[in-house]
Amino acid sequence: MTPDSSPSSVDDPLFESGHRIFANKDLLKIGHVPEADRIVGRDEEISKLAKRLNGAVHGYSPENVMIYGKTGTGKSLVSKHVCQRAQNAAQDGVEIGTAYIDCAEDNTETQAISSLAAKLNDESSTGITVPYTGLSTSKYYKLLWKTLDAQFDSVIIILDEIDLMNDDSMLMKLSRAEEAGKIDCSVGVIAISNKIQYVDNVNERVKSSFQHKELFFKPYDANQLREIMFNREDAFQDGVLSEDVIPLSAAFAAQEHGDARKAIDILRHAGEVAYEAGAERVTEEHVRQAQQHAEKDRFRELVNGAPTQAKAALLALTELSINSTDDAFLTSRVYDQYERICNHLDMDILSVRRFRDILKEQAFLGVVEIEKINKGSAGGIHLQNRLIEDSQVVRETILEDSRMQDWTRE
Repeated sequence: MTPDSSPSSVDDPLFESGHRIFANKDLLKIGHVPEADRIVGRDEEISKLAKRLNGAVHGYSPENVMIYGKTGTGKSLVSKHVCQRAQNAAQDGVEIGTAYIDCAEDNTETQAISSLAAKLNDESSTGITVPYTGLSTSKYYKLLWKTLDAQFDSVIIILDEIDLMNDDSMLMKLSRAEEAGKIDCSVGVIAISNKIQYVDNVNERVKSSFQHKELFFKPYDANQLREIMFNREDAFQDGVLSEDVIPLSAAFAAQEHGDARKAIDILRHAGEVAYEAGAERVTEEHVRQAQQHAEKDRFRELVNGAPTQAKAALLALTELSINSTDDAFLTSRVYDQYERICNHLDMDILSVRRFRDILKEQAFLGVVEIEKINKGSAGGIHLQNRLIEDSQVVRETILEDSRMQDWTRE
């Protein structure tokens, strides 16, 4: 082909000229940040977060924010959206930098700081090279400080799933950087967690320096889930979705604690199922098949990121559920089973109090249901635990962890 020539399209029966089902599949990506008019039911949260970050727009310090909420309640979406708008609204002469770190992926201090430095660095502007690996943590911090001062007046950093970090010292170093004279620009941190007890377990020095405000995101209701999906209907070709597809997808997600991520996931899976089946339209049956796939994928993602102790606690409740005619168990009975598992796997055994906290965290995530039962003046009040997820799916997923597999060799 000569330099002046341009490639011409060739019809090939192996490939479709256009997708039969999807028009713009990117609208159904989990990480996609939609336009403001596509974000549903989060006006109040957007407004509150914007007020906390308002300082950055004027070149001074934004506040640190801790955001709580179950999976799929719009925490990451709103955080990214407000950060984008803060950058666009920056006053003349004010440069705002923003960065998003997924702590499930970058779960050590060194990984997170090297990723931050690399993402915020414009080498053509700073002349600084940030290698992704090979340096000590302290050297990465020094590169980060140089990078920030060379480019920005304010920086907003999103730390998603902060509870999966194996160390909380990064929060203190970021929030104290300006005060400690490490940098001249200001830094604000948005820390996001599914666990409402996260800050309770943070080092007191970290709490003192972080000085955060809290935001809580409630689950979406079925009407909001429907609206979210109707706002992404143009991801599909015209007329492809049968009229019951979006309401049914929303109903499934509403049953699972208002998880918008799951609703969108089901919708995308339904389109893929229809396409693989050679169908011309996406129907209710495709949604039901997609829901089964999505449920397994969602739970696998949830459990794979859980600490080993949480997996052991869940496995204890799961074994009781599988091997008993009962479906709910007193905490004391679950704890006894947990002790047997820990002894067999040579794991440390947590106190009963910490064990209860783990079960509460799993209830918050929608994996376990906890009910108070009153046994009268003599028996007192007890907690009864019920596994919400399919016990066989839970067991299979937990046993994918190599540390837990030894349990099968009991």
